Amino acid sequence: MSDQLKAAIIQDNATGRVLMLGWMDDEALELTRSSGLVTFYSRSRQQLWVKGETSGNSMHVVEVNLDCDEDAVLVRVDADGPACHVGSTSCFTPWLWRTILQRDASGEESSYVARTLREGTPRVARKVGEEAVEVVVASLSEDDERVVSEVADLWFHSLLLLRSRGLDPAAVEDELRRRVR
Repeated sequence: MSDQLKAAIIQDNATGRVLMLGWMDDEALELTRSSGLVTFYSRSRQQLWVKGETSGNSMHVVEVNLDCDEDAVLVRVDADGPACHVGSTSCFTPWLWRTILQRDASGEESSYVARTLREGTPRVARKVGEEAVEVVVASLSEDDERVVSEVADLWFHSLLLLRSRGLDPAAVEDELRRRVR
């Protein structure tokens, strides 16, 4: 291993979304280039690892570019699945989505997220409808603080709905980008 690790920024080739940050030494960089699969150097395990070797969420290299100082690398990839170990498309996903994923995975009875998701998509969809009506009512007859509170509830339950359907918020973001003209 080279004494110098390079920050490796992994970017989705199709969307431009930053998926994750890892570390590469010279050997990991060479293996990434030669194998076509992203390979990192694990600082905690002190060894090389190929992204996806355990999860199956491999990252296929499209392009590798070093920065001007050659101390960081940008790797554009086509990913087979989520980049993040918590199951989201990107490790840079919003904190609320990460929290929903973690609470869903915990399965704790005391967790509103886990409990509501266990009740299924119809229950979550009803909550989204309920919250949407509350946003409309607050917008027409209540103060800004109440509108913000109701929109927060709607956003939260909309994310729960995506989770109940096995969707990632990145799909919504991609759809909105697609609509920009």
